[in-house]
Amino acid sequence: MENDTAPFYFEFTMFVNIGSYYYIAFVFSLLLYSFIVSANLIIILVISREKSLHEPMYMFIALLSVNSLYGSAGFFPRFLMDLMSDSHLISRPACFTQIYVIYTYACYEMTILGIMAYDRYVAVCLPLHYHRQMTFRTVFNLIVIAWFFPTFVLTACISLSATLPLCGNEIQKVYCANWSVVKLSCVTTSINNVVGMFLTIGIVFLPLFFVLYTYLRIVVVCWKKSAEFKGKVLQSCLPHLVSFVIYSIAGFCDIALSRYDPDEINPFVAVILSLEFVVIPPVLNPLVYGLKLPKIRRHIIGMIPWCMQ
Repeated sequence: MENDTAPFYFEFTMFVNIGSYYYIAFVFSLLLYSFIVSANLIIILVISREKSLHEPMYMFIALLSVNSLYGSAGFFPRFLMDLMSDSHLISRPACFTQIYVIYTYACYEMTILGIMAYDRYVAVCLPLHYHRQMTFRTVFNLIVIAWFFPTFVLTACISLSATLPLCGNEIQKVYCANWSVVKLSCVTTSINNVVGMFLTIGIVFLPLFFVLYTYLRIVVVCWKKSAEFKGKVLQSCLPHLVSFVIYSIAGFCDIALSRYDPDEINPFVAVILSLEFVVIPPVLNPLVYGLKLPKIRRHIIGMIPWCMQ
């Protein structure tokens, strides 16, 4: 129990010394954040303005954009401030707030992709029952489940971490992460590990297997259909599938990285891998849906003259 303390400040140790390149990194990150905010706001605005897009699939896409804004707001402002600062300290309350925002963003992303897979499954495999099953009430209930369940579980998980006595204050990342704080504990963390395991199973693996199952059913249905039918299904399902694959890879990189000692990995590689899941999905999601879905693309193009007035 040596040095058993509850440090008021944590220090990020993964900000490598790149000298004047910090200014380039700051400008690039600021432009990236500006693009994330602008692109996702355009998707939300288009879907909210156009009545023809008030359908379950597009409502879920708008929800995905809202979540991208939420997650990036929990990371970029603090990251931009750290890039221009000589010291990389963060207060304990701010650290756990960032943990909560980033982790809920990550879990919301997975559960939203899960309910989007269910929507595509009903549309392709049960087309005659689609409007009867995917009512406004059903959509509302799915959205509530997608947001409430991760919120409840993560609140319990992070509350356990916040009460741990800590024997250090160095976080080997460029943002606050729950596992990085738990590793600083002076006492056994078996309860945290068990809760973390249930969290991973309930919010990561269950949606993952559900998405894989729904697409397996979709492939079976499409197998004997015409080329025209397959083309329509591919057009509506491909953006969701691309988003799911991108997020799964980015999430896997972050989880895998947390199991390694950062000192054994090139610092630049470690930072890039740890940033993938908070940067890549918010950037690519609006591009994938805005460019691949004709209805959204057409309305975005139609908005350009209106925005220039």
